[in-house]
Amino acid sequence: MSAAKQNRSVWRRKPLDEMTEDAAHSGLFKSLGLWQLTAIGVGGIIGVGIFSLAGLVAHGDAENPAVGPAVLVSFLIAGLASAAAALSYAEFAGMIPRAGSAYSYGYVALGELAGWFIGWDLLLEYVAIVAVVGIGISGYLDAFLSGFGIHLPTALTETFDQAGGVVNVPAIVVCLFVTFLLSRGTKTFGRFELVAVAVKIILILAIVGLGVFHIDAANYDPFMPSGFGPVFTGAATVFFAVFGYDAMSTAAEEAKDGRKHMPKAIILSLVIAMLLYVAATLVLTGMQNYEDIDPKAGFASAFSSVGLPVIASIISVFAVLSILTVMLTFLLGATRVWFSMSRDGLLPGWFAAVDRRGVPQRVTWIAGLGSAFFAGVFPIRVVADLTNIGILAAFVVVCVAVIVFRYTKPDAPRTFRLPFMPLVPVVGVAFSLFLISQLHWETWVRFGVWLVIGLIVYFEYGRHHSLMNPDSPRHSR
Repeated sequence: MSAAKQNRSVWRRKPLDEMTEDAAHSGLFKSLGLWQLTAIGVGGIIGVGIFSLAGLVAHGDAENPAVGPAVLVSFLIAGLASAAAALSYAEFAGMIPRAGSAYSYGYVALGELAGWFIGWDLLLEYVAIVAVVGIGISGYLDAFLSGFGIHLPTALTETFDQAGGVVNVPAIVVCLFVTFLLSRGTKTFGRFELVAVAVKIILILAIVGLGVFHIDAANYDPFMPSGFGPVFTGAATVFFAVFGYDAMSTAAEEAKDGRKHMPKAIILSLVIAMLLYVAATLVLTGMQNYEDIDPKAGFASAFSSVGLPVIASIISVFAVLSILTVMLTFLLGATRVWFSMSRDGLLPGWFAAVDRRGVPQRVTWIAGLGSAFFAGVFPIRVVADLTNIGILAAFVVVCVAVIVFRYTKPDAPRTFRLPFMPLVPVVGVAFSLFLISQLHWETWVRFGVWLVIGLIVYFEYGRHHSLMNPDSPRHSR
C-alpha cells in the first residue's frame, strides 16, 4: 500500500515516536511514582467485586443459580484470564507511556479502526464501572444506616427493577462526589488513593483475621450447589473484580517514569489483589451459608450472622471508603481515554482541553454525570455484565496487538517482555472469548448497539478529522 493510501486508510497506524512525542507535551502533570501507580491499580481491582459481587454470585438471583462456596473458583478462573492480559498490558505499558491504554496500544499495533473500536468501547465500559461501584457503595451505606435503625425509603435506594424502587439517590451522590475529587488534580487524587488503598488492605486483612475464627466448615457443603456451569457464568460476572490495572495504565502520561514503573505496577497490583480475594472469599462463604448471604452487602451480613453487628457496621463504613478508590481509578481511565482520542482528532478537540491543574475538566464532568445516570437508573448486574463484555473485548484486542507488534516491530525498545510469546497472549484471548460467551444475550445486544453508534461517529467524524489524515481540518487550526 502506498504512503498516500496508507494515510487515508482506516488501518493507518500511529507511529510509536509520535505516541512518545504526544506524551511529552500533553499538559498532564507527571506526579505518580511506582507505589502510587500500584495503589491506583489495587484501588481499581479490589472493591465492589469483593464487597458486593462475591456475595451476589455466591447467593445467586432470579436469573442465575447460586454458585455457593465455589465463588472462589469463579475468582480463580477470572484471575487466570486476567493475568494473561495483564502481562500483555505490561509489555505495551513499558513501550508506550501514554494516556489511552488499550486504545493507544490498538492504534499503534493494529491501526486506527481497531484503536477507535477499543477506545469507544472503553468510554462506555469505564463509565459503567463507576456506576456499578456506586451501586455497591449504596448497598453498604444502607446496611450501615440500618444498623442504627435508620431505614432509607426504598424508592430512593433501589432502581425500578426492585419492588418499590424508583432511583438510587445515594449511588448518584457518590458518583458526583468522586467526579469532584478527580477534578481537583492528579496529585491530590494520587495521595487520596494511596491512603485509601492502605485502609482497604488493612480492612480486608482484618475481615479475614476476625472471620477465620467464625468459619463453620458445614457452610462449605455443598461446595458447588448448582454444578460447574454457573461457576463459569460467575467467573464472567466477577471478572469485573480482577481488572483495574488496565484503567491504571491510562495514567501512564502522569507517571514520573512510565516506561520503568508501569509494568511493575500492573503485575504487583494483580498479585496483591488475587491473594486477598482468595482469603476473603473463603472467609465469606465459611462464615455464612451461601443461601443467607446478602447479595448487596455480603461481609456485613456475614458478621451480623455470627453475632457481630458492630463489626458489620464498621465494615460497611470502611467498605464505602475503600470502594471509592475503584470509582476514582475507572473515572480516571474514562477521562484519559476520551482525552487521548480527542487529542488524536478522532473526537472533537474541545474535549482535550486541560486546566491549570493538568485536568481535562470537560470530559471529567461529562463522564461523571454519565456514571451518575447509570448508577441511579440501572440494576447492578445489568451494568456489571455490560462492563465485563467491554473489558474482555479490550483484552482480546490488546493480546492480539502484543503478538502483532512483537513480530512487526521486534526492535522497539521494551522495558518488559512478556514470557512464552505467543502462548501467554493466546491464552488471554481464549479465556476472554470464553468468558464473553458466558454472558447473557441481552448484554451482547446492548454492546452491539453501542459499537454500531461508534462506527457511525467514526466514519462521519473521526476518520475525516484524525490527525493521521493529511486532509484533516485539524491541521489548519
